[in-house]
Formats: sequence, C-alpha cells, structure tokens
Amino acid sequence: MPAEVLRLHGVGVSRDRSMLIRDITWTVRDDESWVIIGPNGAGKTTLLLVASGMILPTEGLAEVLGEQVSAADLTELRSRVGISSAAVAEQMPRREKVLDLVLTAGYGILGRGGEDYDSFDVVRAVELLDAVGCSHLVRRRFGTLSEGERKRVQIARSLMADPELLLLDEPAAGLDLGGREELLGQIAALARDPGAPVLVMVTHHVEEVPAGTTHAMLMRKGIVIAAGPVQAVFTQRNLSRCFGVPLIVERRADRWIAFAAPVIRNQG
Repeated sequence: MPAEVLRLHGVGVSRDRSMLIRDITWTVRDDESWVIIGPNGAGKTTLLLVASGMILPTEGLAEVLGEQVSAADLTELRSRVGISSAAVAEQMPRREKVLDLVLTAGYGILGRGGEDYDSFDVVRAVELLDAVGCSHLVRRRFGTLSEGERKRVQIARSLMADPELLLLDEPAAGLDLGGREELLGQIAALARDPGAPVLVMVTHHVEEVPAGTTHAMLMRKGIVIAAGPVQAVFTQRNLSRCFGVPLIVERRADRWIAFAAPVIRNQG
C-alpha cells in the first residue's frame, strides 16, 4: 500500500485573529502528484508552508514525512522537503551566482560563505540545472536572470538536497506562453520520474496543471471546496463554485482549460 507522505487533520492557521485556513483534512501518498488551485486569498500558500514545516498550525494535526510537525526537529524535517516559492526567492541574494545558490541548498542556507563543496556537490548542482534547461547560467548572478530563468533555477535549488517531498508555489507565475509551456513540460517530466520526490504544486489556473497530475484540491476563503482524483475534482460545478463565476471546463490532450460561460441575453 502506498505510504503517506503528508497527513493533515483539522488543520487551521490563524494570524491577527483571522483564520487563513481552517479545518483542512488532507492526505498525500507517495504514488500521487497534487495540484492546489483557488483564487487569491484562498490560503493555498499558507497550506504549502504548513506542508513544508515552515509554519506550524495553530490547530489540528500536521504530519510531514511521518513526523508530527509540532514535535519534530524542524531543521532536519525541512531538509527533507524542497520548496520553490516567491517567499523564498525574495530572500535570495541578487549578486549570488546561480551555481552557488543551488549548491547552498544542500546545507539549508541562502548565500555562500566560507564553506567548501566537493566535486560531487558541484556535479549534482550542474546536473540539476541542466535538467531544467539552465546549465548555461551557472556563472550568472541571480539578479540578472529573467523571470523564467529564476523560476527554473529555484526548482533546481529545491531538488539539491534530494528531498522526499517537492512543493512548487506558482512556478509558472509571470511567464509568457512559451516560458510557461517549457517549464510545465519539465515539471511533468519530473512528476513522471519514479525516482523524483512527491510533487505538490500551487497555481491559480487549471491551464497550468502539468500533464500527468493525479490529484487536485480546490480552495476558497481558507477552506477546501473539493479534493481527490483530478478528473473528479475538475468539474464545471466545482470550479465555478471555487472561483465564484460560471465556468466551462474542458480537458484536451491531458491538459485542462477553463473559461467563463457565455452570458445568454434575452432577445425579447
């Protein structure tokens, strides 16, 4: 039977007397890949940060990789989880070289100091950058990269410590069509790789769901609207309720599209 990678039961997170997420019950197994979708303010990123061990729930139980987050050694636990998000990218030194940014992820730091790295680490970092199409950027400084290049470098960095769980927070945000499709193809290949970590991705758009995604969760105003196998979740009823607008939802060649239902006006 597939092992549980993530298990949340009745999880809630409050800040300044407001509940960012509430009553989240969710299980991710090691033969699944998930996408979390919802409008702005739905609580998607908060949920991902709970899953990474970066924030603790204020209520309920959260278990990540078999460890209860509230009682775990968080430094050790976080080393087993790779995360790519804007919150992490904002902390990256803009003058840091791309190769060093990826290398330092193996030690859980955001900037190279006086530490030494052996040839195995360097080879692994270059191979990860090559896997996301960025090996030619090894000597470039992070601040000089395009948005698409930064996204791919972040994914390479998130894989450096050989994580068991990979969390991608809006990896395609800000990319043009070509850049988005190239990146989604790389994520889809990663999800198909039996040696890759379990993947959980956050996005606003069903069009950004990589081919091969097995499960989906819809969130709105901090709660779960629907969760389960992607074909059962991505219905017109569920997505219309999630985004608060009547939608038409279609699946084409293992990808999804959604658009507003046309308004039928009375001609009388």
